[in-house]
Order: sequence, then structure tokens, then C-alpha cells
Amino acid sequence: MSSIESKPPVQLSDDEWRVKLSPEEFKVLRLAGTERPFTGEYTDTKTEGVYACRACGAELFRSSEKFESHCGWPSFFDPKDSDAVILKTDRSLGMKRVEVVCANCHSHLGHVFEGEGYDTPTDQRYCINSISLTLKPAE
Repeated sequence: MSSIESKPPVQLSDDEWRVKLSPEEFKVLRLAGTERPFTGEYTDTKTEGVYACRACGAELFRSSEKFESHCGWPSFFDPKDSDAVILKTDRSLGMKRVEVVCANCHSHLGHVFEGEGYDTPTDQRYCINSISLTLKPAE
């Protein structure tokens, strides 16, 4: 698994990211912001396919691992591949959480929570911002 200390395969300057991403995407993906709950494009999507990083296109989550958590953001119980994302400690906002970032470009995706009692194979909830994702529908 990749480490956040290592350099990601995709590296762009902030100016290059600002050209590539909308202001809202930049705020979430590059500045670790969040979108308002229940406003994201994929919160209630049932379309089958693969969710990729909106910044770099790396495949991150499958629709088969998406579940209804009613938290306001798309929720997945596992990433597509164990090395698709990097988990790191986030001590912002006066709390300790586990941040999820794309292993390919180190863009912020959301957070992962464990032990919330959801009936999933991993007992984890990857709470991911819709604006961090692009859905590639199954063919």
C-alpha cells in the first residue's frame, strides 16, 4: 500500500490543479473540504459501474460495494483495490478521524469510519464526497 509520505504518480502544481478542476472540486479534492450533505451527484445513485477519482481518473470504488447509509454522502464498505486509496490520520476540526485520499494523486476523497453497526462485510463506511468522484457506468 502506498504511503502519503511518498510522492504520488500524478503530481501537478496548485495552479495546474486549478485549471483542471472547478473551484468547488479544488476546494474538496486539493484543500480537504467537504460538500454539503445530501447535495452530491452520487448520494443516491444506483447505476452500476466504477467510481474514479475526479482529479486523476484512478479507479477507486465499485458500485457493488456502495450501500445506503443515509449519511448524506456516497458510502462504500471497501475500495476497489487495497492500494487504490491511502488512509491517514486527520486531526482537523478538533477531532480524530481517518482521511481517505487517492493513492494516485493524493486528492482528498472523504473519511472512513468503522464499527457503526452497518450490515456490511467490512463494518466500515467510506464516506466519500460525490464531487471527488466520476462514475464510469458498466457496459
